[in-house]
Amino acid sequence: QVQLVESGGGLVQAGGSLRLSCLASADTPSICWFRQAPGLEREFVASTTWTDTTTNYADSVRGRFTISRDNAQNTVYLQMNSLKPEDTGDYYCAAGFVIASDPALYEYWGQGTQVHVSS
Repeated sequence: QVQLVESGGGLVQAGGSLRLSCLASADTPSICWFRQAPGLEREFVASTTWTDTTTNYADSVRGRFTISRDNAQNTVYLQMNSLKPEDTGDYYCAAGFVIASDPALYEYWGQGTQVHVSS
């Protein structure tokens, strides 16, 4: 069982930045961020692995968000810059054994952290 704990969410004005953190209790081949806005389905944001530099991003965040990891701290970060109101939602860290954008393929989930971007 892998436990994931997110932190770093909050309220920010459009154009601002936030950095989310996800502390993992163990490694899995893939680890990523999803988000879910009110009334919408959970959507893929970004993914990485613990073992190489592979990263993937949703088109909506590419160039603004950066996923990175600190293996020594077992922590994955999501640096979010140039935030927009449409980035508002609950952000979840997920871990699994495949690299995919389908949330159903991830076995482990954190409790989520809220991000609200005001216009």
